Amino acid sequence: MKELLKNEIYTAAVDGWTSEALGVCHIEGRAVFLPRAIPGETWRLRIVKVTNAAIYARGEELLVPSPARREPDCPYFARCGGCDTRHMSYEEELRFKLSRVNDALRHIGRQTLQTDTILGSEESERYRNKAIFAVAESPLGPACGFFRERSHELIAVEDCLIQKELSLRAAKAVIAFMRERRIPAYDEQSGRGVVRHVFCREAVHSQDALLCIVAARGFGAHTSSLVDALRRACPELTGIVLNINKTKGNTVLQGEFYPLWGKPYMEDTLCGSRFAIAPQAFFQVHPLQAEKLYELAASYADAGKDELVVDLYCGAGTISLRLARDAGQVIGAEIVPQAIENAKDNAARNGIENVEFLCADAGDAARELALRGKQPRVVVVDPPRRGMDEAAVSAVASMAPERIVYVSCNPSTLARDILRFNKYGYSLQKAAAVDMFPRTSHVETVVLLSRK
Repeated sequence: MKELLKNEIYTAAVDGWTSEALGVCHIEGRAVFLPRAIPGETWRLRIVKVTNAAIYARGEELLVPSPARREPDCPYFARCGGCDTRHMSYEEELRFKLSRVNDALRHIGRQTLQTDTILGSEESERYRNKAIFAVAESPLGPACGFFRERSHELIAVEDCLIQKELSLRAAKAVIAFMRERRIPAYDEQSGRGVVRHVFCREAVHSQDALLCIVAARGFGAHTSSLVDALRRACPELTGIVLNINKTKGNTVLQGEFYPLWGKPYMEDTLCGSRFAIAPQAFFQVHPLQAEKLYELAASYADAGKDELVVDLYCGAGTISLRLARDAGQVIGAEIVPQAIENAKDNAARNGIENVEFLCADAGDAARELALRGKQPRVVVVDPPRRGMDEAAVSAVASMAPERIVYVSCNPSTLARDILRFNKYGYSLQKAAAVDMFPRTSHVETVVLLSRK
């Protein structure tokens, strides 16, 4: 096998994807990763980085383009660290995401079952109901935008095609006010300055819109003028909140929250249930696709009116409340106390009485159910990107449910955990992908595991 060296030029065909939507070429028996390349293309490329684990290249000339190639319609593409797939058609993006799920199931999970189902989005632009703009100093003064991938270099933006127009207008209004009043952006290194982020949420099924300004300190005498300026620029707003975040690091929302005007939360509907959403509360970024995701999970659960369903990693109870429409009883469990309080409030707001919420991890929930003599027919899990640990998988298996519905935002950890469940006698029966984040490489997956 020939050693590939930095700055060498090759001509190669692209024959696959990475999970981040990089094209994969094979040269001298080695996989070479080529950004913004599409399978079926031929490139003249330059090797730019060689390690024991991976080889990266830069495209010098596209010799044979894919029919799916599109001219990126965003001037910040490949710089802001956001979108990954603006150089291809949406149909090709869906094919990539489906192949990403199937590759993980096959190569990591060692599963024979493959899926041909991916639920695409009717909206691939302006779909996000939540925007978080970083704020930093620029040669022109305070500016807002996004950090370049794997850095804290701000890429200032005038527009973002996956954000709502209101979010962009609100961020620009905050920046304009800061420049006018000479209010500096926060500097991470020195700890000086004021504004760190502008956070905006806009409801889909109501008229609510909430703006949260994240700052290291308050605006003092400028506060009432700031509120007036924002209400003039964004009359759609129904609430403005100040988050005083004095912590080091990149956690956006932390510390105390102070209502400046209007409602300190936003109300919206998901799968027929109403939710009050504070700035720090979790809520799906793309509610229309989230409804497809949850309906799919509910159909896989197939719970009857006499059955108990356990919903682990339940968060604010969004899936739990949907499952409660079908099941006899739903018990949701989550280790974050604030999320459990939100879940209880949401159940009460919707008059749903056949649901209970426990502040517990998977192991504690399993032990609590055993003490009560309750055995769930179905367990639903929706873990974070890192997936489930061995103890959580063991705890779910100890409940001996007939069916496990696994909702995942990471095909790799999903596939790993399916393999773990196989050891406890659970086999993969169904799988489907849902595109929650068009124009990015992220994909959600729902699978059904049944006990043999």
